[in-house]
Amino acid sequence: MSEPVVVDRATKRFAGHTAVNALSLSVPSGIIYGLLGPNGAGKTTTLRMIMDIYEPDEGSVRLFGQVGGGRTHSARIGYLPEERGLYPRMRVVDVLVFLAEAKGMSRRAARIKALDWLERLGLIDWRLRKVSDLSKGMQQKVQFISTILHDPELVILDEPFSGLDPVNSQVLRDTVVDYRRRGKTVLFSTHIMEHAEQLCDRLCIIARGKKLIDGTLAEVKRTHGGQHLIVAFDGSQGAAQRIFSDRRLVAKIQDFGQQAELELTNGADPQEILRGLVESGARLARFELASPSLHKIFVDLVGPEAATAAAIPATTAAGVGAGA
Repeated sequence: MSEPVVVDRATKRFAGHTAVNALSLSVPSGIIYGLLGPNGAGKTTTLRMIMDIYEPDEGSVRLFGQVGGGRTHSARIGYLPEERGLYPRMRVVDVLVFLAEAKGMSRRAARIKALDWLERLGLIDWRLRKVSDLSKGMQQKVQFISTILHDPELVILDEPFSGLDPVNSQVLRDTVVDYRRRGKTVLFSTHIMEHAEQLCDRLCIIARGKKLIDGTLAEVKRTHGGQHLIVAFDGSQGAAQRIFSDRRLVAKIQDFGQQAELELTNGADPQEILRGLVESGARLARFELASPSLHKIFVDLVGPEAATAAAIPATTAAGVGAGA
């Protein structure tokens, strides 16, 4: 079976600015594939080229083995754009049925499935209300339902978790995982590393329009190996900062306050760090050798600006701006 998505050396420019630069990637069937990058990296432009909203200036896009983007295969694709849009004066169930009919479903089948999804995502009591009566999080779930209602083979989600509270974000994650279990293919963009690490089978990190790394999560972590240590505190940190600044022991650090991720210097003994922390009066809740987190790999690859511009924990993440 052909790979659902193949982007081959695609380039897109706007008024002299190169948003995507000779980008190549392949999305195998039946997986969750993450397109990761900071704001302005070219993620949305890439997805819009895949969807045939933009035409590449150079290179090509193939979907389901055929040259051409999403317009040719509309009934086989579900697309959740970065900028959400529903008809605010329509009733919730009516807008879902209308959009499903546009994808080729019969009105009766669309209504049955719409009601089932509204029940599943906790919106059944709002089915006869106008879209404008719903909160932003509820509207997001309605738009997500509209994306998958016609049971597409390929689902493309542009920052699907942006603006959702933790409860609704978990509902969406569970739904995406279930969709993959059914053999569907999911391609989504995000700048929230926690979501990518939890969900992705494969991922591609881009910055300034160029691909930095592409592979399975295990391959990415193996490529960026080294000895890493997770330290979390339970109250007092003692003289932890003095120990963390000792370059005989610690090469790099991502310090989050009550938790830190350390990349150890070659040959450093983790037990020496443990002894130093305990002797300094630090109270430890966690001390664990671990593979590097995707957050740390992302920051190392993209640069220090990613620490504030993109690679942020899910609990504090906000939506991305235009041109991501």
